[in-house]
Amino acid sequence: MTPAGLRPATLFFLTLPPLMWASNAIVGRLSVAGGEPLISPIALNTLRWLVTLAIVAPIVLVGDRRASRRAADAATGTPVRSRHKGDWRIYAIFGLLSVTSYNALQYMALRTSSAINVTLIAAGGPLFVLLIGRLFFAAHARRWAWIGAGLSLVGVLVVLTGGDLERLARLRLVRGDLLMVAATVVWALYSWLLLRRRPDVPVLTLLMLQTAWGVALSMPVAAVEWLAGDFVLRLELRTAAVVLWVALGPSLLAYWCWDRGVARAGPLLPSFFANLTPLLAALMSAALLGEPPQAFHAVAFGLIVLGIVVSQHRARS
Repeated sequence: MTPAGLRPATLFFLTLPPLMWASNAIVGRLSVAGGEPLISPIALNTLRWLVTLAIVAPIVLVGDRRASRRAADAATGTPVRSRHKGDWRIYAIFGLLSVTSYNALQYMALRTSSAINVTLIAAGGPLFVLLIGRLFFAAHARRWAWIGAGLSLVGVLVVLTGGDLERLARLRLVRGDLLMVAATVVWALYSWLLLRRRPDVPVLTLLMLQTAWGVALSMPVAAVEWLAGDFVLRLELRTAAVVLWVALGPSLLAYWCWDRGVARAGPLLPSFFANLTPLLAALMSAALLGEPPQAFHAVAFGLIVLGIVVSQHRARS
């Protein structure tokens, strides 16, 4: 498949998810942290996908019913049974990787690892995409992709260190860091499978089926949180607003755009755009805290964008 490059539609599909995920980080941090959190991490993840499923399922099922009626046999008037294409196992794998595992591993990592460590490791996404593509999908990337991955990663480092690279020397790997490495590998694998094994169904159908499996597989994780005494759910309007937002924005809208972006550009280019998430999160945090952006924000943005452009050098050839 030839990458769609940096066409306007592709730019839109690849830029909106990082913006939504950045807002998710801000809202999630305000909701699950502090002395009196509104909701615990795993509970928030499970509820957000339950709400997403409740929104998407009726839309998909009504659409299937209408399509079935239109496809009714003209002679007998018997409706043609609507069947979703694809083995149920691929939807279960998609749900396990994207809905259940990635988010659960990330939340578990934050229990023992610092936010800067977790974000730094996640910023290595393009490198993991290149490695997994090389090892398991016989995808040999050009050197420009590797150079672009390095530039993008340096841009994220500038954001996370505030322009002071000496802070990197004080980083220490803990168990949570290893969990975040696993989470980043899971996301890279999901992106490749989305390109190579995606069933030929509408994006909302795909989202519904993988979310249904992801929610089902998330229930045991939520049960563990409950049994461990870490489950928190304050029945307030603010909690409902938080769950509704992360269901509509970071879940429904972001995943729809991500699916379209991967379909247009392949799994590598979206992973570069995902590195905009920590930059956007830093800018949003600064705005909410009333702190103006610093010079290193502009430097980091330039490096990340340069990495994206370099990675696409001669891509059409």
